[in-house]
Parts: sequence; C-alpha cells; structure tokens
Amino acid sequence: MRLLLLRHGQTHANVQGSLDTAFPGLDLTDLGRRQAEAAVRALADEPIGAVAVSTLTRTGQTAAPLAEARGLTPVEHDGLREIAAGDFEMRSDHDALLGYLGTIARWLEGDLDTRMPGGESGTEFLERYDAAIAATAALGVDTALVVSHGAAIRTWVTRRADGEHAPVHEPLHNTACITLHGDPERGWSIVSWEREPVGGEWLDDESAADPTADDPTVEDPGVEDPGDSPGQSSGS
Repeated sequence: MRLLLLRHGQTHANVQGSLDTAFPGLDLTDLGRRQAEAAVRALADEPIGAVAVSTLTRTGQTAAPLAEARGLTPVEHDGLREIAAGDFEMRSDHDALLGYLGTIARWLEGDLDTRMPGGESGTEFLERYDAAIAATAALGVDTALVVSHGAAIRTWVTRRADGEHAPVHEPLHNTACITLHGDPERGWSIVSWEREPVGGEWLDDESAADPTADDPTVEDPGVEDPGDSPGQSSGS
C-alpha cells in the first residue's frame, strides 16, 4: 500500500517553540489552516481511500478540509499522537529542548529502553505507533493518509523504513509529507520525503521556533535567547 505521512499544520505552540504533546493540544494558527486547505489541492492526484489522525486537536483540524472534499471520515488512533514530552511538556527553554531531542536521538541510535523523563520509552513509542499504522493498513485501501506529528513521524520512519533518503537528517515542516510503500508485515520503503509544506514553500514560516521540525541528533538544538530572532528548529 501507499502510505502518506503528513505532519499537521502550524500551531500556536510551534510559533512559541513549546513542546506541546499532551491532550488535546493547541489549535492551528491562521497559517496552519491555510496549510490544511492547500493540502487538499496539493494531494488532489493521490487516490486516498482512508484518513487517520491522532487524538490531538491539530491533526483533526489539518485533515478536515481534505476529508470533507473526499467524503471521508477520519479515523482517530491515540497511537499516532506526538512523542510525549513528559517533564518537558509546554516548555521552550534550552534544557527542555535538549532533553527532549537528546532522548529521541538515543532512541535513533538504538537505545530504545531510555525513557523520556516523565514519559515513554522508545520501545513503548514504537509499539503504539506500529499498532496505529497496522490498524490503518487493515482498512484495506491502496492509499491512506495519516496526519500525525513531526517528531513521531520522523522517529518512526527512521526506525521502520528503508530507502536512499537520509530520514532523521531531513526536516519535516508543517504539512510536509513523507510517502512510504509497503505494509506492516513486509516492511516499508521511503518513496519521497517532502520537507516543505505540500502546498508550496510560500506556506512555510521560517520565523517560527518550531522545536521538532529538524534534525534531533544534533548535540545542541540551537535554541535562541529570548532577545534573538527564532529560526526553524526541530515540531510537535
């Protein structure tokens, strides 16, 4: 099957650079809603037969325009939610971002027993995301759209898919899309990794701090001081 993994549209937490991972999460910004509308046109040629979203508000809001246009009802899976920030929830300071991204980096290096402080381990994350993807595949459609979260998508794809792309080092900005081919039994291959919003680079916000859009393996997430102008960093 063809699996489209779409990151949600911009949220107010992305603009603030906050680690917003708990239920229900913050809403989309006006730009985020435009990104969601643009995705309808950008994915018009994809024969999407099912749409799956996480239980966090922003994924449902992102999927709504496309689902309505296709006459589909999004299916919610709690397993598709963002990697839980635990003790770092809603923080945007340097230590919190370094702790969050540093933990994910250890997972990507194979240390899946490491636990996010106050949160889940890499093994627990992969198990619940695997289950949600398997449930989506079980719907029996040729092409499915999954609207999920930046760190979750990039971590799962890096651990579960192969291909010529360099997964973890590729950014995934709001409404950027990774396309996979395969199934849960035989595995997944990366078909494409679109780093910018599917509707076009004009929908990107380079001024947003967005702490989960870029490479989580860097030793320093590059958090700016409050007085500095923020840059695109790593998205929840």
